[in-house]
Amino acid sequence: MPEITLSRTNSEMESTMGTNGTSSEPPAEPTSSFDPEIFRSYLLALLPPVVGALPSELETLFDDEFDERVARFAAEAGGVVYVVKVKEESEDESSPPTFSYHLTPHLTYHPSHVTTLALIKRGSTLDPLTPLATQLHFLSLFGGDETPYESLHAVVSHGVKPWFDAFVGARGGGKDGDTKMGIPMTKKKFAELELSLLHLQQNVEIPETHLIIHPVIQRAVEQAQTSGARPNISYIPAKLLNDSTFLNSLHGHVNAWIKSIQAVTKLTRDVTSGTASQEINFWLSLERALEGIEAQLRSEEVLMVMECLRNAKRFRATVSFDADTGLKDATDLVHKYNQLMKDFPLNELLSATDLDKIQESLVLIFGHINRKLRLSPYPIRRALPLVEAISRDFNDQLLRILTSHRLPYTPYETFDRLLSQTMNIFRTWDDQIKEFTNVAREVTRKRNEKFIPIKVIPAHAKLQERCRYLRDWRKQHEQLAVMTGPTKGLGGIGMEVGGMDMEEEVKEAYEVVKRIDVLDVSVEGTEIWVAAENAYNERVSRVENQIIARLRDRLGTARNANEMFRVFSKFNALFVRPKIRGAIQEYQTQLIDSVKEDIKHLHDKFKTQYRFSEAYHMAQMRDLPPIAGAIIWARQIERQLLTYMKRVEDVLGKGWELYAEGQKLQSESSAFRKKLDTRPVYDAWLHDINRRNMGVDGRLFEIVRLRGGGFQLAVNFDPQIITLFKEVRNLLWLNFQVPHAITNMAKDAKRVYPHAVSLMETVRTYGQTLDLVENNKGIEWLVAEYRNESQRMISKGMNIRWDYFVNQYDTTRYVSSADGRDNRHIQFVREFASVVSILQDKTNSVIDLYKDILRAVEDLATCSYSAEAFSELLGKVQSAIDRLNLEGYANLEHWVAELDKRIEGILLQRLTQIIQVWCTEFDRVDDGDTRRDPLPLRDITNKRRGDKRTKEEKFLEGHMSLKPIIHEIRIQNQVIFLDPPIEYARSTWIKQLHDWLGVVCRLRRIQSSRYEIGLQMQGASIAETTYTSLLTQFPDNTLERPFSLIEIKVQQLKDYVAKWLQFQSLWDLEAEYVFNRLGDSLAHWQQLLTEIKKARSTFDTSDTQKSFGVCVIDYEQVQARVNAKYDSWQRDILSRFGVKLGNAMKEMHASILKARNDLEHHSIEGLVGSTRRF
Repeated sequence: MPEITLSRTNSEMESTMGTNGTSSEPPAEPTSSFDPEIFRSYLLALLPPVVGALPSELETLFDDEFDERVARFAAEAGGVVYVVKVKEESEDESSPPTFSYHLTPHLTYHPSHVTTLALIKRGSTLDPLTPLATQLHFLSLFGGDETPYESLHAVVSHGVKPWFDAFVGARGGGKDGDTKMGIPMTKKKFAELELSLLHLQQNVEIPETHLIIHPVIQRAVEQAQTSGARPNISYIPAKLLNDSTFLNSLHGHVNAWIKSIQAVTKLTRDVTSGTASQEINFWLSLERALEGIEAQLRSEEVLMVMECLRNAKRFRATVSFDADTGLKDATDLVHKYNQLMKDFPLNELLSATDLDKIQESLVLIFGHINRKLRLSPYPIRRALPLVEAISRDFNDQLLRILTSHRLPYTPYETFDRLLSQTMNIFRTWDDQIKEFTNVAREVTRKRNEKFIPIKVIPAHAKLQERCRYLRDWRKQHEQLAVMTGPTKGLGGIGMEVGGMDMEEEVKEAYEVVKRIDVLDVSVEGTEIWVAAENAYNERVSRVENQIIARLRDRLGTARNANEMFRVFSKFNALFVRPKIRGAIQEYQTQLIDSVKEDIKHLHDKFKTQYRFSEAYHMAQMRDLPPIAGAIIWARQIERQLLTYMKRVEDVLGKGWELYAEGQKLQSESSAFRKKLDTRPVYDAWLHDINRRNMGVDGRLFEIVRLRGGGFQLAVNFDPQIITLFKEVRNLLWLNFQVPHAITNMAKDAKRVYPHAVSLMETVRTYGQTLDLVENNKGIEWLVAEYRNESQRMISKGMNIRWDYFVNQYDTTRYVSSADGRDNRHIQFVREFASVVSILQDKTNSVIDLYKDILRAVEDLATCSYSAEAFSELLGKVQSAIDRLNLEGYANLEHWVAELDKRIEGILLQRLTQIIQVWCTEFDRVDDGDTRRDPLPLRDITNKRRGDKRTKEEKFLEGHMSLKPIIHEIRIQNQVIFLDPPIEYARSTWIKQLHDWLGVVCRLRRIQSSRYEIGLQMQGASIAETTYTSLLTQFPDNTLERPFSLIEIKVQQLKDYVAKWLQFQSLWDLEAEYVFNRLGDSLAHWQQLLTEIKKARSTFDTSDTQKSFGVCVIDYEQVQARVNAKYDSWQRDILSRFGVKLGNAMKEMHASILKARNDLEHHSIEGLVGSTRRF
């Protein structure tokens, strides 16, 4: 394999050349019989044409040791043998030169060696059966008076390195594989070796200065050194010190020194000729030469010569020595120049193996030049040619790398990548040259040098132009090749209709260009390129005709504008060709009108203004500030306009603005784009910001007077500051150059923005929470502690200023935040937010509980009148109070006491209502003493459940009914009595009343201290636990009324029952006692009879009972017996009355008869007369 042979050859060369003529291994004995005659015949055939040897001169080669040397060479493992052509010395210069030849295994260099031919074995031994031409390398190494650098550079540059590159390229290894095998490193080493050899041959030879020393001086110095003493003139014989001949000789030597030193100090070179390496190496070599001269001048010999001349009063030679040589000035100047030349990274460019390295090297080189030019006094008039020399090296290196890629043969992707990278490198060069020009102008101005135009003429300008042209040309070709390829369907169609194979035609046209060097920018190369391009264009024009036919067919079958746009967009790459563009012009007009309509809509959209557009509201939702939002909106319209312009380009092709229609569109779009220019908006904003005095300062809080009266807490932070920092952030994203002062202001705002927003949100939350407390007056006491804490934090923050936050941000970046003083202001913001958050949470929580409590308390006024309903509601209230107690709300005891008073008021009202209902129910009796049936009333109540009804109906709905008590009037043992007695009715009614009142009065009071151990430990439960005391709080005689009703009812019962009890006298009275009592008075008898008759209505009835509403008197048992007894009494009295009446009638009849008789005996005269007496 070639690489194996190469490595073996290198190792063998190193083993032979690296030991300075000594073999590293002892000579081995021949192990095979190789006939030296074969080698002799090979040399006789090889040497005459290769080294120009005459057969007669070769006799010197075949000496006595020839066979032995050949045998050893053939048998040794590895090895090399050299044929040296030596020029013979001749006294007669006019005679032709003669040469002799020697065969040697060891290589030496001598000026008389004209040529050396190296014969290198490819195998370990020479095979006599195989031709030597396949077993040996031969390499010509030229010698003579010239240095070997040119020959070695040619061998490496044009032989070894290209062969290695060709092998690597032919193998086609990927980049990763190459990297693993170290191939890039090997290429770099080759490039460095090539560069080193080039530097060696480009170096300007600085003449070596050897100062002549007088032999007497030399001996004196040696004597002093031998004796170990410091050399001085005492070692020179005294007579010589005054010998004019000796002194003149020394003086002459000093003058010779001055001349030889001046030859170096006055040495210079033309920077416009040669390469940049030569200029750099010249100054570095000159510095080394001057340092060598200084070292010689400091030697003991030179010092002794000067001492001798001073001793002899030859001051002329010694005093002006330094000035005459100019050594000090030259050394200073060279040293300053070499500030630029030392560590000059030119080798990075010259040894670059790919385009990336070239680009990096340009940045390094110009970075070095621009930095060092400010320090070194290296003249600008020399720096300009130096940069032009670098340009030449850059051009050569770029050309070498691009040529190695064989650009016409590379795929288009690789070609485009390489040339894009190349154009990028050219742009890098231009950028670096601009910077260098600025530095050069600045340095010229500072040094007050004579004005020279700062202009660099790049050597790569033609290559740059050719690369740009090649890139565009290859792009057009590739577009054409793609369009005619099988995927686009144009080539196949052409073949079907009997046309040409467009794809093949384009390929053949490209073959013409592939055969030439496309990067040759010389006059001849340009002519060759123009001829090839013309041949290419001739073949391509036929393809264009085919494409035009296909394109018109497709446009003709398009159904609408969008399909036409798609066709135009697809084949847009071909519109740069004039023939194709002219063929589709009629369709272009139609589509351009469509684009114009779209642009008109865009104008209308812009005229509606940003503030009235949907984008404005969307920007607000996305937290985009107004100026940045307007700029983004305008840029979106501009982007849409560019999209429409791209459609125009799709339709008209590249260069569309050059046509009449396109020109008009271009002018309109340019005018519109000027209106879309956001710079005026930005400038106006900038002016407004500069006019305002915006800054982050002042106190943290401020008190604001409200319009309607009153004051409000607010954060002393201008919202415009927040808008400012958002504007700056967005404008920087939009690539605007915001002034430093405004940026700093925005940075300050950004630093305090989180704290400001936190404070604003906290204050807003605080205000909302206070509003909630105001709207829910009942909870003020409960949240008073949290509210006081918030107000304490506010009073603490009143003394804090925003400046502390701005300044503190910078310090906390470098000082540990563990120190509480450093972050106390930030800590305040956090604590304030935490305190207000707790206030808000507690307020919201207590409001929810308070609403539940209020709901339960309100339900107390409307719930059904039962202990269960009341207990359930009061249980809810108590559980809410327990939760308030558990969560630690302040003033709970006083608050619960107030709530308890409210509950007492409601319960008192319920008690009043229940007493009224009880009284109504107790007193519900018709005039006819008949009880109302409660069932119809309850039915009516159920039907009207959704209405606002009277409290009476509600409580009847709560099963308010008094069961009537039945009393029986009995007679036993001739005694009439009431069973049960009336007192039982009274006690029953009072107990029923107490039961209804007890529903409320026995309820457990709400308590605030059920979770307080201390209060429970205090022993006596002094506080009342029920609502019994409500009975003492009636404002009027509400509570007295039911008892008075009971007493009235009892009195009614007593009165009625007394009537029945009167009938007891029917049994108790004696008839004689009655008769005696009545006597003879008929009026009394008549009155008694009348009363007896009237009294019969009590028992002489069909009813068996008497109803008093809540009480019924049942007299069925005594009714018959009293009736019978009554009848008996009535009969007796009536019969006795009859007797009495009969007697009276008789007496009255007798009296009347008597009076008649008396009247009849009187006369009328006497009667009349008697009347006169009246």
